[in-house]
Amino acid sequence: MLSKRQFLSAALGAVILAGTANGPGRADDKTMTISGSGGAVAEIAQKVYLGPMQEETGITVKRVGTEAKRMAQLEAMVRSGKVLWDAMEVSASDYPIGVKKGLFEPIDYSIVDPDHKLPDSARKKYGVGAAAFSLVLAVRTDKLPAGKQMTSWADFWDVKAFPGPRALRNRPQDNLEFALLADGVAPGDLYKVLATPAGIDRAFNKLDQIKPHITAWWKAGSQAVQLLSDGEVFYSTSYNGRITKLAASGVPTEIVWNGGALHLSLVGIPKGAGHVDLAHQYIRYRAMNPARMREYIKLLPYPGFAPGLYDGLDPQVARTLPTYPDNLNAQFAANEEYWADHIDAIQERWDEWLLR
Repeated sequence: MLSKRQFLSAALGAVILAGTANGPGRADDKTMTISGSGGAVAEIAQKVYLGPMQEETGITVKRVGTEAKRMAQLEAMVRSGKVLWDAMEVSASDYPIGVKKGLFEPIDYSIVDPDHKLPDSARKKYGVGAAAFSLVLAVRTDKLPAGKQMTSWADFWDVKAFPGPRALRNRPQDNLEFALLADGVAPGDLYKVLATPAGIDRAFNKLDQIKPHITAWWKAGSQAVQLLSDGEVFYSTSYNGRITKLAASGVPTEIVWNGGALHLSLVGIPKGAGHVDLAHQYIRYRAMNPARMREYIKLLPYPGFAPGLYDGLDPQVARTLPTYPDNLNAQFAANEEYWADHIDAIQERWDEWLLR
């Protein structure tokens, strides 16, 4: 087994090789490098953001595809003082880890958002919300009892009024929050309640009530969609983008935004980055440009909070997006910092609970 030192050394070696393969990226002060997802996401980013940004500003942005080991690579670079990235995509779950380890530069909002037009949830100290997705309640409308509509987690828990098979994701995150919402906790109090042992007990006690009616605990987003599509379950959690596509395909499904869990994808700056000034310009372009974000939405339904985003956007499209004002106001912001601090103990309890 590799020691932590050996692991970080290996990760750094991989980063240096990747940086070499993608060219020096430091030849002039108008070239920067970002770390992000590869594949189709990288192609869309190049088309929608990176190419247009270079044309408009003269800043060349080189993208390095990094996935599962991104945070290990980042830590290796920061610890060695050889930071090859100027900006990077940061998942909501990775963000608190990076903050605790001191791996990010603070964001200068006088550059990125001087007029404070972004919501506070997107203005984190070390990262800016650039895209959002939601884990929501999805309903097969053709399976609802006549004359009834499911509108809340309390309804999801009400198996007498809304009989039928159900599915939830196989993890404690989100499910504990949904259980507390079903039990009458206000969205703004969720993490205050979960911060206490009694609050966690309350969530699990509420989950005890619905557990016999959960016929599937899904792990992959595609599994939830398939269960709904085949009619194996009538009600399930799922990702907003997948349900929008499912409904567009002709399967009678709809999203219940009330009580949905909003998750953010952030953009941050590695500690010790060589071009912090360019990184701030990139982040501003990525998070604050409504015209570019509208183009992005056409290809991936995961918008950020760019001011004016919904001006001129097709109303039918707008209403399917998680940051649309009505949808945004109906949801709660998932607190990844809470889960980073508590997941180990709660995960152990969750695993034991599922086996009972």
